[in-house]
Amino acid sequence: MSWTERKNRHSRSFHFRRKQNFFPLPSVQRGREDLLSLRNRKETKQTLLHNGRDSHMDRQESDKGKFFPAAIERKEGWKMKEGREAYQNRELSWLLFNERVLDEAGNPRVPLLDRLPFISIYQTNLDEFFMVRVGTLMQQMRSKKTTRDNKTDLTSEEQVDLILEEVQRLEQKRKEIYEQVMGELEPVGIHIINFQRLSKAEQSQLEIYFDQAIRPYLSPMIVGKTQPFPFLQNRELYAVVRLESKNGKKKLGIVPCWNPVFKRLIEIPGRKGYHMLSEELILHFVSKLYPGYQIKEKSILRITRNADIDATDVYDEDLDYRGMMEQLLKKRNRLNPVRLEFTRELHKSVKKKVAEHLGISHKHILHCGTPLDLSFLFTLQNSFREKTELFYPKYSPRSSAYIQKGESVLSQVERRDLMLSYPYESMKGFLGLLQDAARDPSVVSIKITLYRVASHSQIVDILCEAAENGKEVLVLVELRARFDEANNIEMSHRLEDAGCQVIYGLPNYKVHSKLCLIAKQTEQGIHYITQIGTGNYNEKTATLYTDLCLMTANQSIGKDAAEVFRTLLLGETVESTEALWVAPHGLQNRILEKIQGEKKKCEEGRGGYIGFKLNALTDKDIIDALIDASKSGVVIQLLVRGICCLIPGIPGKTENISVRSIVGRYLEHSRIYRFGQGEEEELYIASADCMTRNTLRRVEVAVPIWNPENKNRVRKIFDLGFQDTEKGKWLLSDGLYHDPSPMPEERLDSQDYFYREAYRRAEQEKN
Repeated sequence: MSWTERKNRHSRSFHFRRKQNFFPLPSVQRGREDLLSLRNRKETKQTLLHNGRDSHMDRQESDKGKFFPAAIERKEGWKMKEGREAYQNRELSWLLFNERVLDEAGNPRVPLLDRLPFISIYQTNLDEFFMVRVGTLMQQMRSKKTTRDNKTDLTSEEQVDLILEEVQRLEQKRKEIYEQVMGELEPVGIHIINFQRLSKAEQSQLEIYFDQAIRPYLSPMIVGKTQPFPFLQNRELYAVVRLESKNGKKKLGIVPCWNPVFKRLIEIPGRKGYHMLSEELILHFVSKLYPGYQIKEKSILRITRNADIDATDVYDEDLDYRGMMEQLLKKRNRLNPVRLEFTRELHKSVKKKVAEHLGISHKHILHCGTPLDLSFLFTLQNSFREKTELFYPKYSPRSSAYIQKGESVLSQVERRDLMLSYPYESMKGFLGLLQDAARDPSVVSIKITLYRVASHSQIVDILCEAAENGKEVLVLVELRARFDEANNIEMSHRLEDAGCQVIYGLPNYKVHSKLCLIAKQTEQGIHYITQIGTGNYNEKTATLYTDLCLMTANQSIGKDAAEVFRTLLLGETVESTEALWVAPHGLQNRILEKIQGEKKKCEEGRGGYIGFKLNALTDKDIIDALIDASKSGVVIQLLVRGICCLIPGIPGKTENISVRSIVGRYLEHSRIYRFGQGEEEELYIASADCMTRNTLRRVEVAVPIWNPENKNRVRKIFDLGFQDTEKGKWLLSDGLYHDPSPMPEERLDSQDYFYREAYRRAEQEKN
């Protein structure tokens, strides 16, 4: 049985799932009824009101069976090679994550208009997956070198075949969910229609609109002996037409379907709430663009190009690095196609001709029953903001109740560590710290690493102000932040113009750390204030992603941060630090030491505990260490939003490991590391996931949380996330994600809980 057949069996039939509104259903007998630690309403309420201390650790042994459901055997087509049963392929795990995103679009418990972005996000995610991951695998295949996945032993070709097979299934599911959501929108007055559903009067109006507002800006082409096949832009829409002349000659026509002059989402005059897509209007009137030809077939097409450029391959210290990156971005736009999509079935000769010109295999041709670019769904959603009943309750980040108003943030951080939890608390707390530093006469320098920033960044504004105020401002800008390169290049020019010293990431290591160091001149000498976070310095994503931001005046942390910046200025990496864990030399090894320490505790009869909250888990050394610890009885809880290459519940290997994933209203992005229990517990927050690229090939920083109040907050974020029954799913031993079963009567949405908590605290501060 193939991987996709296994998945189809899990998913039941599409007809059945359509009736269930595509809300994921458990399809495997668990073997234990108590999958959750929350077994009744009373216990749920007690857990929610808990101060963050992990009460379940106190009853670890008695509840062990309730935390670790019985193993579920993988079907024949899913079984890994001998000795690799506890591993999942990275690419297939990512596709399962993207399916969980798509499931939110079909989830009837999500407000109708808030389901639209999930369909678009699913598509954007899949586009980038093809551009980067599939592009890399295809490059490996072209190199003729046999490259195998170090966890599942699959070759690049085997992985691509499995990916394409699974994507076919997901695209069919996307089509049905899209049609379901569009159908549910119609009764509330929101319509995306085709030309045939218009009245004759409306058709005449749109024909006039096409002739006057769209046709003048189109550039139809014919492919022939004297007309070369045009270059097709990455992810842009084209109409492709099979033409036949009056004398019977067959031609191929191609029309670019985008132009900033006309709108993509066309409002139907006189019919409020009715819309049509411009590419469908172009396709309907495409015969007007080819007079003298008969239209035999037509479709919209879109290609996806490889975007995996590696700046380190062309790095030359004698060249201007910023200029080199600008050239690489131009090159990326012309890389080989990795996917070809059509909206309609076409004659095989047309597909063959297009595929041959693009140099793409027939296996990489997909037929989609939905629009090929779903970004218009955001526009559609925003057009109906007045329909508040179709949206989540409106939340906005609150001012942190832990920061006193009317007093400089800088002064407060000097007294005690402060922590912000995004998006529930506003980024204004950190902006206030930076603003204070820019204007404080005793501050002599500000140093910061920037990976992704907002297009109109207040942080960049403040850094420029600080430089203009005479501060030494050092900014490391990582120009290789994928798909943010152009924005970062522009930002670096602006910072330099303001007088900031700008440096770039290291040749062999991206700088992904979120680190800011403020230095004050005092009577006792230099005094450091350090900020370390799990997420980017980006005001926009701070309202959409869950992240943590620590601000501290601890001098041990400050000295380590100063050492990080000193080595970066020299083009080097830190070899050793005291308080901070810094990749590439001081992160993975320390994680492995802590895992080994918990294993040793367990072997001595003291009980061991490990908890990770991550975006992804792919580092094989860490996975192997976790498997080894599990064999010794260490209780391991993994809250992994995306890729997880470890399969829990495998007898004799991972039976003491449980894995949860949360996909909800906000993107789970914070990284938390937990080791031990009670007074021995150690907590860290970090910029790094447990991926080899983060632990060994980037500059990343993890910081210990020492303040008891902050430890309680971090612990509570982890615990309630792990107990989330509204958006949380269990990864089980079959390698698939399942809803909690039985579903408790009182559900917990951890994200909603933390927003309500932030509002409550803010109100208390007012009173």
